[in-house]
Amino acid sequence: MLKDLQCLEDSNSSVRLRAALAVGTDPDPRFIGKLIERCAVEPEFFVRDMLTWALTRHPASTTVPELLGQLRSERAQARSQALHTLSKIGDRQAWPAITRALLTDTEDEVARSAWRAAVVLVPEGEEPELAGVLATQLGRGERATRLSLSRALIALGEVITPALRDAMTDPDPRVRAHALATERLLRDPDAGFESAIEEAKRVVALGTTRREG
Repeated sequence: MLKDLQCLEDSNSSVRLRAALAVGTDPDPRFIGKLIERCAVEPEFFVRDMLTWALTRHPASTTVPELLGQLRSERAQARSQALHTLSKIGDRQAWPAITRALLTDTEDEVARSAWRAAVVLVPEGEEPELAGVLATQLGRGERATRLSLSRALIALGEVITPALRDAMTDPDPRVRAHALATERLLRDPDAGFESAIEEAKRVVALGTTRREG
């Protein structure tokens, strides 16, 4: 097992992947720290995902406290990957750590991970408040970021409607278009994001964003 831990730092990504698989296959709480340490610096997505899987193989009582500590890291990848792993573990005791600061983090990847974690961990009854915070990020970033936000909002269900309607009156046309596109996707999950955005842009350009009824 010690060899596997050493292999997590190998220059060959395939070796690192196999090492993470081995550690997860035979979980040992003594190695949680090393797995989390590697999550913060691992350059390859598929290896990071295996590291997350290895962490989920350990008891939440031992992994969650360590992951929560990473949310205060100055390294964006450490915060992002910890949030991703917490969403996979799904232990709602982590919910208080999903702060507004993380949900509005200036690093897009951190914010996206926070959005995904939040919709998994939010306690019953707190969805409208979460929707309000997420709605402040409408219009943010490039396509991937906007799509992630729309998916997170839609996962909350109908409670997002008031926040979306408020956003449809925002002075920023990007915010209005994103809000309208998200509402269209909520009503019609089969509609593609691109077509919803393009239609929303046309509606915004015409000067009306509120839906009839």
